[in-house]
Amino acid sequence: MNTPARRRKWKQRDIAPYLFIAPFFVLFLVFGVFPLGFSVWLSLHQWEPAAGMSAMRWVGLDNYMFALTDPWFHRSLWNTLWFAVVSGLPQHLVALPLAYFIQSRLKRSRNLVVGAYFIPYITSSVAIALIFATLYSKDYGVINALLQALHLPGDIDWLGDASYTKPAVAFVVFWRYLGWNIVLYLSALQIVDNDLYEAATLDDVSFWQQFWHITLPLLRPMIFFAVTLTLIGNLQLFEEPFILVDAEKGVAPSVMTSAIFMYRLAFSDGDFGTASAVSWILFLIIAALTWVNSRLFKRAEDHDVSR
Repeated sequence: MNTPARRRKWKQRDIAPYLFIAPFFVLFLVFGVFPLGFSVWLSLHQWEPAAGMSAMRWVGLDNYMFALTDPWFHRSLWNTLWFAVVSGLPQHLVALPLAYFIQSRLKRSRNLVVGAYFIPYITSSVAIALIFATLYSKDYGVINALLQALHLPGDIDWLGDASYTKPAVAFVVFWRYLGWNIVLYLSALQIVDNDLYEAATLDDVSFWQQFWHITLPLLRPMIFFAVTLTLIGNLQLFEEPFILVDAEKGVAPSVMTSAIFMYRLAFSDGDFGTASAVSWILFLIIAALTWVNSRLFKRAEDHDVSR
């Protein structure tokens, strides 16, 4: 018989789990959903934060049209895509075979080697910038000293000459995130059945043939995941070029990514509306490129299945 006391007890049991997880939803709504919704609303307005909320003026899609026709945004988008290709693609071309070599050839020193590659990923961006600013120094840098020792031009201004600044920053990005991709591929290699390699070895299949015909097909899901993360990360590139290159230098536009352009619109020009519009344009570009990447991997998988 359901007495009122028993019904209250059951209601408390039903409500209790939601009370325990309520703090997460509150924080998620305040710091997750609200900023996203407000940025969409803000992208449709012209607003100067110093004037207060009452100063917001509806402009519709004008911020988007201004951003899409702004030559500086075009330049920043080109720089962003350049970094995504030049520093992002080589990460996987190096990380994948290197992870396979570490997994198959290094036994005792595997953890030490992986840790050495992973350290740059967890190191502070400011510390990395200070180290490479010293290495790239025109007068006292180690890189120029090595070039002089090899009887090559050793007076290159790596961070002050626009023709060298972009490759210099791209190398830092490549160096920092290489270890992250190695760890991803090593984690995927753990589930590959060693019996496949043993059978291939008995059939006199070479080391690199095993990599090409066994490892690569089995790692395709992880390759898709890792490439997607690299694509998203490089299209949001901000820290390395922002810290390494002084904004006052004339070469700064050569490494200005879309994220840096958006930052300067908001915090230097005070144009938060256009900055929000740029953020959503960048989001749509990332979503489109991620979809294209997904279709390419699915097409390659379907091709292998049909064979």
